[in-house]
Amino acid sequence: MIYHVRHTSQVTYGTPVDLARFAIRLKPAPWRGQALLDYRMEVAPAPSRIVEGFGPFHVNSTLVSIDEPLEELTVTSEFRVELSPVAVPADDGMTVAETRAEALRVGELGDFAPAPYLFGSRIVALEPEIGRWAEPILDSGAGVLAAVKALCVEIHRAFAYEPGVTASDTPPIEAFRARHGVCQDFAHVMIAALRAHGIPAAYVSGYLRTEPPPGQPKLIGADAMHAWVNAWCGPAIGWVAIDPTNDRLADEDYVTVGMGRDYADIAPVDGVFVGSPVHEVATAVDVTPEGEDRGQGATAAA
Repeated sequence: MIYHVRHTSQVTYGTPVDLARFAIRLKPAPWRGQALLDYRMEVAPAPSRIVEGFGPFHVNSTLVSIDEPLEELTVTSEFRVELSPVAVPADDGMTVAETRAEALRVGELGDFAPAPYLFGSRIVALEPEIGRWAEPILDSGAGVLAAVKALCVEIHRAFAYEPGVTASDTPPIEAFRARHGVCQDFAHVMIAALRAHGIPAAYVSGYLRTEPPPGQPKLIGADAMHAWVNAWCGPAIGWVAIDPTNDRLADEDYVTVGMGRDYADIAPVDGVFVGSPVHEVATAVDVTPEGEDRGQGATAAA
């Protein structure tokens, strides 16, 4: 399946800001079962400097400098990507306890090594309360792949999807106690639970193909970036991509942009500037299978 993805973010500042420096992470990183066919990005106003880079963690980072006074920033990322099915290896019977031990034995620190995803990160602290809640599911003697799937089921069952009640930097313990949030909250809670039991867990950002209600046209910009989890299930199975928001394994409906310890590592756009922090953000995202009508309509605010 080939998808056409267009993502536009517009940031409007309350007062002009100066010496703005941004990191833009919207170009898909290399990923198994995914081939980037073409890519372009436009930034307005035109930057005084652009530096393409990779990392830290498994993500493309474009560093942008704008030296003139800035009232509004618009970033448009557009690409075509081909996705092929990737089979999840069969359950090899490894338990949670065995996986925990194996994760500590892997002597490497590459993008997909388990060690960087074992510990607390900027947003996802190791929360004993979340660990105790997940303990019956992530019992040491349970099969790790089955336990990861069961945890996904429980988060989907117990948490309500409610946009607008959390922010990108909401600590997972707050969403956990409230039992509501959006995809990034559910991913963060799942990551916190897995790490509390020694299972490496990573935050994955990207796009998910969505379908309009029957009989209604697809609206331009009605999609949004999505977040799910990569759980390391031992050296034989490796990383398993799983989506607690929708209670499913991530398949060829999912376009991956990058992987980090949490949202802060792979935020689509962040940066620093001199001036008032007051600003508004509007985002429009379209994920369209190649050959389908891209539709007409509104944008989605974020």
